[in-house]
Amino acid sequence: MKALIVIDVQNDFCPGGALAVPDGNTIVPGINALMADFDTVILTQDWHPAGHSSFASTHGADPMSMMDMPYGPQVLWPEHCVQGTDGALFHADLNTDRADLIVRKGYNPAIDSYSAFFENDQKTPTGLEGYLHTRSISDLVLVGLATDFCVNFSAVDAAKLGFNVAVKNDLCRAIDFDGSLDGALTGMKQAGVEIV
Repeated sequence: MKALIVIDVQNDFCPGGALAVPDGNTIVPGINALMADFDTVILTQDWHPAGHSSFASTHGADPMSMMDMPYGPQVLWPEHCVQGTDGALFHADLNTDRADLIVRKGYNPAIDSYSAFFENDQKTPTGLEGYLHTRSISDLVLVGLATDFCVNFSAVDAAKLGFNVAVKNDLCRAIDFDGSLDGALTGMKQAGVEIV
């Protein structure tokens, strides 16, 4: 069994949003079309409380600066995908009706969560692994935003957990912050993720 996992196609990650990924909106029609090839579609949604520890404003720091958290180094982001705001909503054109499951992540105020499978401490699970196993799903195709952060972390974690993982690169877009895209593509391939 295979599933399509659509990562964080939300307003704040699209042009005009608080943490806009260049051309992030252009992948939506292709993702909607791809959904027809899958029995199971899962959406992830960044879902931060106000004042989240990963927000630069929480620390009076510059956006995109780094800070050491108890779980390791953390990029401090502009405020984005705050629960209940328009920025946190899925892009209006995304076919959310096809979703069997929506996984919200980043809702713990003390820890960020890039991956659909684990928070950034690499220990606290989201529950997605168990859901996939109980549905006998072994093959995953990932698309969405952003290639070098949430797609990357989700794909690598899925491969570590033993899933067969492919990332459709043409239906992803990257932030590409300080060489992050090249690093992510290399890391995904090393983890056994197929980049298609």
